[in-house]
Amino acid sequence: MYDFAYHKPGSVADAVKLLADPDAKAISGGHTLLPALKHRLNKPSALVDLSGIAELKGIKRVGNAIVIGALTRHVEVATSAEVKAAIPALAYMASHIGDVQVRNRGTIGGSVSNNDPAADYPAAVLGLGAIVHTSSRKIAADDFFLGMFTTALEPGEILTAIEFPIVDKAGYAKMKNPASRYVMAGVFVSKAGAAVRVAVNGAGPCVFRQSAMEAALAANWSPDAVAGIKQAPDDLNADIHGSAEYRAHLVSVMAKRAVIAAG
Repeated sequence: MYDFAYHKPGSVADAVKLLADPDAKAISGGHTLLPALKHRLNKPSALVDLSGIAELKGIKRVGNAIVIGALTRHVEVATSAEVKAAIPALAYMASHIGDVQVRNRGTIGGSVSNNDPAADYPAAVLGLGAIVHTSSRKIAADDFFLGMFTTALEPGEILTAIEFPIVDKAGYAKMKNPASRYVMAGVFVSKAGAAVRVAVNGAGPCVFRQSAMEAALAANWSPDAVAGIKQAPDDLNADIHGSAEYRAHLVSVMAKRAVIAAG
């Protein structure tokens, strides 16, 4: 039997107060938390439903960046004219997350906060060098993702928005599990002037930057520049769907495809 209180605050400030209880859990799209509740793997004292907080929703351009509210759904990012015009690779990524049901229910803030190794958005956040806005501070992408299902968010801290800088070029490619559609290995690349970023998701326990590929692309922005760079299989994920060696191979293949997609 479920035994928890349910709250639906109307503001970030009210949500933060409710989440001061260490046993309370925030919920947005619910793709991770609801299955955990059904299997009795998580027993919160209270659920804090963020869906009624208007300030957490929406997409806008601010200077040379696209700012996306945490409760913005994948389908909204995928179909946003603002995102398509400024960072088409981000819209493309959103349009290929999960299936139709997932895209219409899941939120960008929930995905990034959960930091599932096989999620798509962490690659865009790290690959674009985004800034994560929270209820109390701003966190650079390089400081945000700490490990499997682990981020720099403190207890009671809420992710409120993500600020994506508009870059010269960006591209994303992934190999997805045909059954679950989770990422087995994906690569997000971006170029802003002389700065190049390459983020890998799905292959390891946590999204990470591929420095050798970044150096190669900084010298020569071309798919051939990354085609010959081998990702070490050490510490990569291995399961019934693919070995660490297979995922390492996929990183090189997806990096080449991402650069081609970026143009």
